[in-house]
Amino acid sequence: MKKRRLFGKWNDEIHIGRGILRILLLVLCLMAGVAFLQELYHGVKAQEKEDGGRLQAWLEQSVLNVWTPGLAVLETERRKVDHSLLEWFVLENVPVFLYSMEQPEEYDKDSLKESDYAQLLLLEGSDENRKGIEEGSLEYGEDAIHLDKSLEEAFLKENGLAGGNPAAGEEMPENMEQQYQQADAVFHEVEEPAYRYQWENLQDYTELVKAFYAIDSTTAAGTELLNTEKLLSKDMRMQGGNDEPQILIYHTHSQEAFVDSIPGDESTTIVGAGEKLAQLLREKYGYNVLHLTESFDKESRDYAYSNSLPVLEQLLEENPSIEVVIDLHRDAMPEDRRLVVDLQGRPTAQFMFFNGLSRTAKNGPIESLENPYLDDNLAFSFQMQTASNEYYPGIARRIYLKAYRYNLHLRPKSLLIELGAQNNTVEEIMNAIDPLAHIIHLVLVGEEPDVD
Repeated sequence: MKKRRLFGKWNDEIHIGRGILRILLLVLCLMAGVAFLQELYHGVKAQEKEDGGRLQAWLEQSVLNVWTPGLAVLETERRKVDHSLLEWFVLENVPVFLYSMEQPEEYDKDSLKESDYAQLLLLEGSDENRKGIEEGSLEYGEDAIHLDKSLEEAFLKENGLAGGNPAAGEEMPENMEQQYQQADAVFHEVEEPAYRYQWENLQDYTELVKAFYAIDSTTAAGTELLNTEKLLSKDMRMQGGNDEPQILIYHTHSQEAFVDSIPGDESTTIVGAGEKLAQLLREKYGYNVLHLTESFDKESRDYAYSNSLPVLEQLLEENPSIEVVIDLHRDAMPEDRRLVVDLQGRPTAQFMFFNGLSRTAKNGPIESLENPYLDDNLAFSFQMQTASNEYYPGIARRIYLKAYRYNLHLRPKSLLIELGAQNNTVEEIMNAIDPLAHIIHLVLVGEEPDVD
């Protein structure tokens, strides 16, 4: 009897074990099925998005309405939060998982495919919110494209300007304050370079990058793009006369303002800075300049580049004589860092030239964001940087390189400039326009540089 009980208990345990095993197998099969159906569903949705399949979506909903009205209701609710039907159905009662799914998705920018063109445009538009350069990750927030502070200090020290760059809220050194209070402090063009590069010492790629560039972690350059001889030898001089438009200035981010900008007064924003630049280039240097003040970022910054593109394309088609296209921005910096130097006794905002390389560090060229003028763009910003450093040392930050295109593919001489930051004053910004206009003129009339 005892023996029978023992065997009976053993048989019960075997049955329980088999039951648990069946449950585990059932769960695994269910999970595999869910994963398969989810992939199938996402594939259908991707095709729907790619082909604009509204008819297909209507048919899907119709089938659900007729055959599975309960699921149709769930699908309607699911669309409100943009999850797959299975995700919503399985996880709606697990709040922690559903919450995590509802958070904004962080895209792997380096692994985006060409079919993700819309997402590429979104990343390009909001890219100024996503920082990180080779020297280390920067988390300054807001809408900045900016450099490691140590790089800035190294360049200022190299040009004898260290200590002349007060942070916001800090007191200026007494001698600087006295200089800034000079009522007769006016800008004078520098006639001869204060500094000359020894190009034979900058033929090596590593040395070139150290001297001129900050490369964001999203992209990669290489010797095929950054070659001293190629960057200097391209002829960036203006080719046509000023009887027709030659230069276009516009603002992808027209809403950018400064610490003492007056609300509602466009003249105290980046648009006002663009107007001063246009006037100087017209009146002082004799160029025919168009200044486009249309806003592309009032509702959202995310699609500002794609919003501006058709407008720019039409304007350039109507004015084929335009050779230079300048997108003028302002940067954003942490509040304890101000981009200001003393130039001829005037507080003057620093500026930065910027290039998009249309390539990611992981996957190489982004074919859907092709830029046939990339080499020209790089040469243009490089020659601007060279002129800045030689004539007005310390006024220009290092050239910043990032992954996307930023509408720099419209003309060979396309330029994106970050002028100061949100904590600069309007005076500092307007003071910077004078040397900037002179630098642009120097490159557009300059002789081809000697690279020997």
